[in-house]
Amino acid sequence: MMTVGSALLLLPLLTGVRAAAVLPSNGYASSKIEVVRNPVYPLDVVDKFAEATMPKIEAYMAKKIAAGKNNKCTLETAAVRREWSDMSEAQRQEYTGAINCLLKLPPKSDKKKFPGALNRYDDFVAFHMTHAMQLHDNLNLFGAHKYYVWLFEKALREECGYTGYQPVWKSQPMSPGTVADNLQQYMNYDRYADDPWNSPLLNGNASSLGGNGVLEPTYKGVAQPGRTPNIIASGGGGGCVKAGPFSDMVVSLGPTSMSTGTNLPKNPRSDGTGSNPRCLRRDVNKNAFMGARADRAFHLLNNSKDMDTFYNELLGTPPPKNDPYPWGIHTAGHYVAAVDPGGDPFTSPGDPLFYFHHTSLDRLWWIWQMQDPTNRLHALPLVDTNMTMPMKRAVDPNKATVNMEWLGPVIKLSETHDQLGGNGGAFCYIYV
Repeated sequence: MMTVGSALLLLPLLTGVRAAAVLPSNGYASSKIEVVRNPVYPLDVVDKFAEATMPKIEAYMAKKIAAGKNNKCTLETAAVRREWSDMSEAQRQEYTGAINCLLKLPPKSDKKKFPGALNRYDDFVAFHMTHAMQLHDNLNLFGAHKYYVWLFEKALREECGYTGYQPVWKSQPMSPGTVADNLQQYMNYDRYADDPWNSPLLNGNASSLGGNGVLEPTYKGVAQPGRTPNIIASGGGGGCVKAGPFSDMVVSLGPTSMSTGTNLPKNPRSDGTGSNPRCLRRDVNKNAFMGARADRAFHLLNNSKDMDTFYNELLGTPPPKNDPYPWGIHTAGHYVAAVDPGGDPFTSPGDPLFYFHHTSLDRLWWIWQMQDPTNRLHALPLVDTNMTMPMKRAVDPNKATVNMEWLGPVIKLSETHDQLGGNGGAFCYIYV
């Protein structure tokens, strides 16, 4: 069965007891990037691996600039995507406020085709649910999702005034307008795996992404046929989210036949595109988080010598043996707070956590690419017919395009592979 399945000094932490701090970092020193870390979370093996990759990234960018192929993107002008808990409370709340803004703006998608799209946020859900197979084939899983998330960021900035975490450099603060405003954040699964319910990400505080759903006894978890164990068992939620910035969020599109939720109101249209107002449901799930811990991500990065290996291991194919959490990072990340709509592979962007998951995957892909940019930047998984996701073969993948229809202009797939100058320089960001 197929599964589609900071920088101001001394920023306050969520609790207000300790503060994020600018920490010395050899990896980022030469690029003058200000590194702010939450001292509650020591660097894990992937964080250290990423820091050690910076000299390779600097060398790669130096070659691009010398060849005139960087489209005005440099490490000094690149926006910075940072981990959620490295942000101040005010910055986190600005982000969730921008999402709530999108939830109040009128939709731009076709109302006849998507009568259930009640707002601008739903426009992105509507696209994903009707293009899920395309977005998850071997050509598009990484690149098309990079563009999709970037377009979501663009809507937050341009339509809801989200400024995000503006890059601040050791040598020169960047003035507004000289760089792309920042941007979507990511989540480091490893930080939250031991106790996701009390984490800055999901504890239900005003500066979180919301809390767990109330207990729904009929919700047992997410089935994982062919794996042992064969279910991501429930974390004790499954019902409506009652705490945090999205406790009043109205979900409309879906559910579809792929939904993992129970006792959900049925959509008036068979394809799930009708108006079906209901609460956001979640099951904040340690069992899922554990499948995406840093040891697994490091193995993925350090042992994948080609794109097919990277792709398959990310998807958990073949299923790992003798592993109590054998989901693969892609599946694990999708179900860290599953149910409705996040547990539905088609409507999953309906839960704001979706975007944090896919930036996390994008980060891993970027770190892997930068180990050998010459051979990896445009690598595509093409040869294994037993891959979990649908396979699409093209005579020349470099001529393939990504069409986001009402969300944004058509661009070449090859442009989506380069986050430091791709899309005519519109993609210009790094992960810290």
